[in-house]
Amino acid sequence: MTAETAEETENLRELITRARVVLWDFDGPICRLFAGHKAERVARELADWLEGRGLHGLLTETERKSLDPHIVLRAVDRRHPGSDLVAELEERLTQEEMRAAASAMPTAYADILIRTWTAVGSRLAIATNNSPQVAREYLESRGLLTCFAPHIYGRTQNLHRLKPDPHSLNRALSAMGAAPAAALMIGDSPSDFDAACEARVPFLGYARNESKAKLLREGGAEHVVGSLEPLLTMLRG
Repeated sequence: MTAETAEETENLRELITRARVVLWDFDGPICRLFAGHKAERVARELADWLEGRGLHGLLTETERKSLDPHIVLRAVDRRHPGSDLVAELEERLTQEEMRAAASAMPTAYADILIRTWTAVGSRLAIATNNSPQVAREYLESRGLLTCFAPHIYGRTQNLHRLKPDPHSLNRALSAMGAAPAAALMIGDSPSDFDAACEARVPFLGYARNESKAKLLREGGAEHVVGSLEPLLTMLRG
């Protein structure tokens, strides 16, 4: 083991062991929500739905080609904030997320890590841009809901409060009576990192491939892992 690797391991161990509250992003660290029900298809269908209502011009070409349903939703909200149109679009996205949850792929080691972290006395919460109803349904299907409930904080009608805004993280910290320094955020995107920084919460990036790891590091994340297994090993140790 090199000195650099040893230092990284020790830094990771410190992050893990000092966390009394762990805030999890949902889609990524816990599961691949759109593993079987592709996000790209959902984004296209939302854009097609808008076009079918004569609202093609609401999206720029870049937004239409983003293949990210949250980008489509937020783009419409910026132009028609708080409208019935946004509420209907958000409901359609929630329905698609519910369908996706049925074929979601659990992230390797996530289930056992969640149970182990709970067993050693840490408290867990969800801070996600997905529907909280979807996160709740998935966690219940895996027998994990009791590890988080009632602390599941997700998308609301206030779409400007989605990450990178720290709103969901701050809601979790406030409800759990936790200081930011005693918490840890686990996320897989630069927006998760930005939200954690804004909330002054230490951050651990999870990247299932090198391209995601590169995005996290370029976004400023210092600690990034490609597997949750080292976390489990450290907790058990």
